[in-house]
Amino acid sequence: MLLPLASCSNGNTTGAGGEKGTVTQGLVSGPPSLTVLPERKWPTMAALSSSTGLEALLSTLQDSVDAGNTLNILNVLDELLSAGTDRRIHYVISKGGSEALLRALVNTARAPAPNYAVLLPLLHLLAKVGHRDRKIGQKAEKAEAVLLTLGLLRQNMKRARRAAACLWVLQAFCSSVSTASFIGKNRGLDFVFKLISSHTTKHTRTVKAAIDTLAAILHSKANSRCAVTKGYISRLLKLYEAWHHKDTDNVNVPIRIALLHCLHHATNTAAGSAALVAEGGMALLFQTTQACLGTKCLESLVESAVQLMRKCFPKCPVPLTSDQSVYSFPLPGRPISSLATDPGPQDDSFEDDSDDDAKTDEPDHREYDDDLETDLEKLRCRPEPDRPLEQLGQYVRLCPELHHDFPDLDSCSELEDSSDEELILDGEGRKQGGRILGHRREQGDSSGAACQKQASPEEAETPPVREGGGPAEKGLKARDGCGRRHSRSRAKTDDHSMVDRLLKSHGACIPNHDPRKYTAAAARTKSIAGYSILAFPDFWGHLPPNHQEPMASRKPNVQRQKVFEDIQRLLCPEDVIDQVVFDLEDPSPPGLQEHPDSLHFFSKFECGNLRKAVRVRNQEYDLILNADVNCSQHLQWFYFEVSGMSASVPYRFNIINCEKANSQFNYGMQPVLYSVREALQGRGHWVRVGSEICYYRNHFRPSGQQKGPSYYTLSFSVTFRHSDDVCYLAYHYPYTYSALQTHLQMLEQSVDPRKVFFRQQSLCSTLAGNPCPLVTITACPPCRSWSHLYQLRNRPYVVLTARVHPGESNASWVMKGTLEFLCSSDPVAEGLREAYIFKIVPMLNPDGVINGTHRCSLNGEDLNRQWMKPDPALSPTIYHTKGFLYYLSSIGRTPLVFSDYHGHSRKKNVFLYGCSVKETLWQSGSSVNTATLKEDPGYRTIPKTLDRIAPAFSFNSCSYLVEKSREATARVVVWRELGVLRSYTLESTYNGCDQGIYKGLQTGTRELEEMGLKFCQSLLSLRRNTLLYNRKFFNHASALLDLDDSLLDHKSHNSFEDDEPPCVEEIEYLSDSCPEHGGDKLDSEVNGNVSSSEEEGVEEERRDGPRNGALRPDRRSCVIPHPVCDASPETLTAKRAMRSGVDIVNGESFS
Repeated sequence: MLLPLASCSNGNTTGAGGEKGTVTQGLVSGPPSLTVLPERKWPTMAALSSSTGLEALLSTLQDSVDAGNTLNILNVLDELLSAGTDRRIHYVISKGGSEALLRALVNTARAPAPNYAVLLPLLHLLAKVGHRDRKIGQKAEKAEAVLLTLGLLRQNMKRARRAAACLWVLQAFCSSVSTASFIGKNRGLDFVFKLISSHTTKHTRTVKAAIDTLAAILHSKANSRCAVTKGYISRLLKLYEAWHHKDTDNVNVPIRIALLHCLHHATNTAAGSAALVAEGGMALLFQTTQACLGTKCLESLVESAVQLMRKCFPKCPVPLTSDQSVYSFPLPGRPISSLATDPGPQDDSFEDDSDDDAKTDEPDHREYDDDLETDLEKLRCRPEPDRPLEQLGQYVRLCPELHHDFPDLDSCSELEDSSDEELILDGEGRKQGGRILGHRREQGDSSGAACQKQASPEEAETPPVREGGGPAEKGLKARDGCGRRHSRSRAKTDDHSMVDRLLKSHGACIPNHDPRKYTAAAARTKSIAGYSILAFPDFWGHLPPNHQEPMASRKPNVQRQKVFEDIQRLLCPEDVIDQVVFDLEDPSPPGLQEHPDSLHFFSKFECGNLRKAVRVRNQEYDLILNADVNCSQHLQWFYFEVSGMSASVPYRFNIINCEKANSQFNYGMQPVLYSVREALQGRGHWVRVGSEICYYRNHFRPSGQQKGPSYYTLSFSVTFRHSDDVCYLAYHYPYTYSALQTHLQMLEQSVDPRKVFFRQQSLCSTLAGNPCPLVTITACPPCRSWSHLYQLRNRPYVVLTARVHPGESNASWVMKGTLEFLCSSDPVAEGLREAYIFKIVPMLNPDGVINGTHRCSLNGEDLNRQWMKPDPALSPTIYHTKGFLYYLSSIGRTPLVFSDYHGHSRKKNVFLYGCSVKETLWQSGSSVNTATLKEDPGYRTIPKTLDRIAPAFSFNSCSYLVEKSREATARVVVWRELGVLRSYTLESTYNGCDQGIYKGLQTGTRELEEMGLKFCQSLLSLRRNTLLYNRKFFNHASALLDLDDSLLDHKSHNSFEDDEPPCVEEIEYLSDSCPEHGGDKLDSEVNGNVSSSEEEGVEEERRDGPRNGALRPDRRSCVIPHPVCDASPETLTAKRAMRSGVDIVNGESFS
């Protein structure tokens, strides 16, 4: 047991280790005669952990009236706490250490003749402990130690060592904002500020302590406002300027950083920021920062100054008349007048299965597990269908494979069927009818004879609609390589000949793409704006480049340089052109006429999104995106045309109204560019471009808000290869609705109808009247025998969907790979068609894709949040897709697999989200014993397979957690309501991979299409219990069928959030960027105050008595008693409950 020190009347003291020392106290007259305490055997942590001994020691401390006894206890505590880690200090705090020190401080300071030989080490130890006690402020107020310490500071303003000790304690007290406010009410700001002098070489430790304490007091916004009122902003700027100019040897950089720290806290209010700007703070900080660039030891100072300038940069609205989208659409059952109002904040407090659209200023301290579903019944139960069974009959037409009698096939005998060697045996070895790979049939060729196209609603030619909704008089137009427009009218043969001449001259040859068919499909596409222009890349087509493109390297301090250029706009407004050169609402902006040498922009075409372009400098443009239709949010997707450039000149583009808090653009991602001139020379590629790319918070806010968070800027520079080219820039590889229609038409013509059953039907019409295609793909039976038809009609269903979010164009490229593989003559594809019936909805949100939105449909809502109770009028594609799934379930054909293809903007690689009861309950910390739950682990089979065969796939990024915030997504609803075990969201990155053979490479369309192919191949793993006796097929699929039943070592985690490290440069500017004192750093300063004599004169040395240095580095300070030398200060008290202030100079009470 750790024994307390015993007070002896003869001055002898017994240490905790049993050693004795003699102290001649000399409290009455003359300097003390000292016998240094011998080195003790200090107690171990085990002894310290003895609560009885520690509590007795602390009890003795707060009740002690003997100076020598108090000093020895302080010395023991200091040695104990200095020898270990912070864990010891926190243990002492938990046993009431802070309260004991505070009580000792109050008792000693209130004595008739306070003994500073005791007070000084007591303050030092209290500063060390209090800095690590989060509740020290409240404890100090309760002990009535706050104003008492402030009084000690006032009494010792000219005694640097004592003042510093008081300042450190006050700084610790201010960890509580309420305590900081209390100190401010009692003129604490004034007293502390008096100790901050202009540049000096004396008492620098005390000056630094005063600045740090002032910053701590300014944690309170009430104090910040008071500081602004008293003109402290101007005085702090002058102090910073003086220290900057006179500290030529950079020996007092910590003081300069501390001054910036004060300014950070003083400008936490709008009045503070405005005062800094009004006092010329932006110019001062900019000039002083420029002088510090290139000096390594000043890097932290530069970063703090940059963050301060960013925070104080005056907020201004984006130059728009309204935050609402330029496009609106009248919705059924809603008055048109309601569309002009802001719908309010969307439910974006969570990240979607595909992406996180959340944007918040304050950090989210909510535990991740709080969002997990913990109700076992809710996880297990199957809700009742959201519609009566009678309504499902309308979906019979969507299963033609179940009713088609294949009249073009020959009949064959059952005897021939039964004698075929290629039979399917189930896992028990029983014979089943039907062939998987009938070797007697010739293999289909992907370029084989075209089959007769069946009439479908979406193939009826429909003229484009204008904004008014009526037919367009003019035909559809497209831009050729020189930027000219040529019309595409069905009534004029000369327009056909123009396209023909262009194709004949330049010979476009893109697999599964035909510019003529694309033009016809685009003419039938209905848009809100009545598009009459084709974007050349969509018209001409895209081939992936021959080489893979690495992730872009980030130039050091690239964001800082961009911020400096932004600040120069404020400081030198005469250098800013500020002319609008493109406006979606104004066809002829004045800026374009005044500056004919400007770049030309255009975005009024399918999938296009650019609302406004402002020329800022000769080669710099601010770009503003258009919000989703019928709302004012969801700003990420961009796709626009730019022309009129000069070759080899870097142009900077700033997209200034982005919403997300981070982006893969900070981690190597680049936008994509398509050059018309390159395409006409045989290089029709979308390529990754852009240098000096960064993504950071800016000073722009929504035009309709006086307050609120500001937007983010995506800044990148592009150097064009050709002058006067026509180029297109996009967030990601565009894939239009018209491209899908063309692709489906080409695929249907490419398959052999004797082998491939391919049907395209219209699931329903969208709000704008565009058909939503549903595609059926399976294998035709070899003949019309009963057994073959029976095998066809009993194949399990696989349902695939994509592009519910229009901005996730990568999902369409993955779907393109899936469709092309399933229609190919690859032996594995043939086996898949024999094994499954594929039902594919390749674009769930055609209207959103057509009109260039990022997340929503025309109803202004996220369709992937409508699956629980979809509205047939407002969300028809979701309503009917869910209805079709219900229909399959009602006839006993619940899909074996459901997968919804998405894109992810804040993670790398490709991965799956699935659903698991056990993993969700285990991760949430539920009290349910998951060991007793039975769950089919088959939901992991496909991810395991993909991890082996798909280079871009990351098994460790997969998650199978069911979250409350995602209960209305397709994945969760299909799993919960229809009982589909393998219900997934397939997420594809916009950026690239950080593992496998694609590590460090950006993902292109080739890799995305490959992912669609690999997903199909992974489905074979579900049929490995059905042995396929076909040697040719088995050679291709053996790796897929030879899977280990054991689960990979993987644990679900928060895969919905970012998995990137912090950006090398601070994206936000709301944080202080000047970290508070670290514990060890403060300990070092306190110990320096004990051991150093540089700051005290001879008189103070004589008054305070000799000082012994610290025995050890870090926290160590051996406490030696000092004589009493000063009269007692005024005794100051205040009742905390009254929350009133006390003027510690005049003793007057005030509120």
